[in-house]
Amino acid sequence: MTDRLPKADWTARDDLAALVAALDPDSQGNCRWVGGVVRDTILGLPAKDIDMATTLPPDETAARLSTAGIKSVPTGIAHGTVTAVLPGGPVEITTLRRDVSTDGRHATVSFSTDWRDDAARRDFTINALYADPRTLEVFDYHGGLADLAARRVRFIGDARQRIREDYLRILRYFRFQARFGSIPADTEAESAVSELAAGLKGLSRERVGWELMNLLGLPDPAPTMRRMAELGVLAQVLPETAADGLDALEALIGNEQSARADAVAIRRLAALLPADRHLAELVAARLRLSAAQRKRLATVAAPSGADGDARALAYRIGIEEARDRLLIAGRPVAALDGWQAPALPLKGGEIVARGVTAGPEVARTLRAVEDQWISEGFPDGARVSAILDQVLGHTSAPRD
Repeated sequence: MTDRLPKADWTARDDLAALVAALDPDSQGNCRWVGGVVRDTILGLPAKDIDMATTLPPDETAARLSTAGIKSVPTGIAHGTVTAVLPGGPVEITTLRRDVSTDGRHATVSFSTDWRDDAARRDFTINALYADPRTLEVFDYHGGLADLAARRVRFIGDARQRIREDYLRILRYFRFQARFGSIPADTEAESAVSELAAGLKGLSRERVGWELMNLLGLPDPAPTMRRMAELGVLAQVLPETAADGLDALEALIGNEQSARADAVAIRRLAALLPADRHLAELVAARLRLSAAQRKRLATVAAPSGADGDARALAYRIGIEEARDRLLIAGRPVAALDGWQAPALPLKGGEIVARGVTAGPEVARTLRAVEDQWISEGFPDGARVSAILDQVLGHTSAPRD
């Protein structure tokens, strides 16, 4: 495993070079890239969020950025984080820290100038990698490079202590295991997460929901979800999982891969749950999902299944929701690719013009015509007019 960061598109960004020049004009080494951007670049993966660590206190960071004409936002000033707003995307810059106290959810920190202090408070060895922004030299204080090479997700120091500092690290462990890990997993980590799983109940629902959805959105979280169940973790965060939910998740992922469908976390969550709309709504509320996510989960989890024509289903419940149901049921989805639901070429006013009294009877007539139109595969307006004639019981002049 390299001790130097491979060159990547982001390492050649002019705005990042300007950022480094603003914070470290004399090349004293007071700032380094850190965490996921270093880890992913070493693995040859595209960089997402770019984070920087610095020995500068946050007020000094902000002052230097201002002097250089770089806009900054104090996004987490109490914890030492200033966000630089750059043309190529924001960069979070955080002063080196060491933990003073923790309660399993929040940490009290003090600022530091020691890189080892900062590395020691991070969760996993593969996330405690730093890189010099000018030379791209990698700094590894806890064996993270060797763990990356072995695809091993390992806590820094004592796993139980790391978890007690923040119980969300249990879910982070499984997310990283699903993304980077291998079998067999680290035995100390598995023992610790199993022993301390009950601590997840004390976390905010938003944090749990965010981690769970990010895990489910990975290419193939099924083996990891099954291991979570075996270790008693899944019961803490998703006790509503159906008896056959893990089997359904595995089958769904296979169906997605066969159909070349995108991985969708909400769809995977629906597969895990029983076909119960009310239960799905409760789960969505507890995990603090967005309004759109809640609606989609409830629709997909409803017990009406995926019988009948794919496009008819999509017309009634929505294209993406129908795709979800079809994939969960193991049915083809190709009929929905590039398809847009048409509008029924009939309005209530046209029915009234045919002599039907405005009110409930118009609505009933409209529904009857629409049902037949759907069953015939959405024919054109001429056929809809004929269907209306059939529903009204004649094909001649309007009724008096």
